Amino acid sequence: QVQLAESGGGLVQAGGSLRLSCGASGRAFGRYAMGWFRQAPGKEREFVAGIRWIPGGTVYADSVKGRFAISGDDTRTTVYLQMNSLKPEDTAIYYCAADPGGDLTRWIYWGQGTQVTVSS
Repeated sequence: QVQLAESGGGLVQAGGSLRLSCGASGRAFGRYAMGWFRQAPGKEREFVAGIRWIPGGTVYADSVKGRFAISGDDTRTTVYLQMNSLKPEDTAIYYCAADPGGDLTRWIYWGQGTQVTVSS
């Protein structure tokens, strides 16, 4: 069983930065893919960014390209989301997720979420 725990959310002014972290317990991710999603009030949960260690690579939603960066540590047990140039529309609960298949399509494990609020 994999358990995910997010941290690093908070309140920031527009134009500011935050770094979210997602730690995994239960196992290192190995062939897993990891991702970040977000859900704003009254909206559907949406994909933000994903990372694969095998064969490697990252993918981003168009709305965050050039502003957000996903990365992982060498142990593959922690994933980060560096968020720069934040906008009020980035306000949401951010969730970490894991895909055991590694292809960024089957998000089986989820964290509890961390709130990000961007003030104008």
